[in-house]
Amino acid sequence: MEWQIKRTHTADPDFQKLVLLLDHELWDELKEDQATYDQFNHVPEIKTAIIVYNNKEPVAIGCFKKRDDETVEIKRMFVQKAYRGKGLSKQVLYNLEQWAIECAYQYAILETSVRFDTAKNLYLNNGYAITQNYPPYVGLKESVCMKKKLYRVMGQ
Repeated sequence: MEWQIKRTHTADPDFQKLVLLLDHELWDELKEDQATYDQFNHVPEIKTAIIVYNNKEPVAIGCFKKRDDETVEIKRMFVQKAYRGKGLSKQVLYNLEQWAIECAYQYAILETSVRFDTAKNLYLNNGYAITQNYPPYVGLKESVCMKKKLYRVMGQ
């Protein structure tokens, strides 16, 4: 299967379409806990977003935002259910990391739920290490924060 990867921004209608599906899934999975986390998930006007397409259908997304001069935060990673298990989340993550490296960032951080074993394993298997919760997740027991040193892939 041939995937098309598009660099875009978070206001892109296709990105927003999948954000709605992601938010719906999070509310279904996390119930009342999502009320706490929802406020941290908004990504307005971020110019570093990726959409993966199958033909012309958007099937996966992710983005990053600047945290400081050395660090980006990976946000809104999502793959539609029908397309899971095909390596798309790894592709989105890799492409976001390479884009961050192009922009001269050295680290990536992210937050996920302690309940999302698949997400935790994705990040751990791709070089992320669990770290102390960073703001605004300090003291939130349902959060797992992770960090990775970014390296340019040779030949790129």
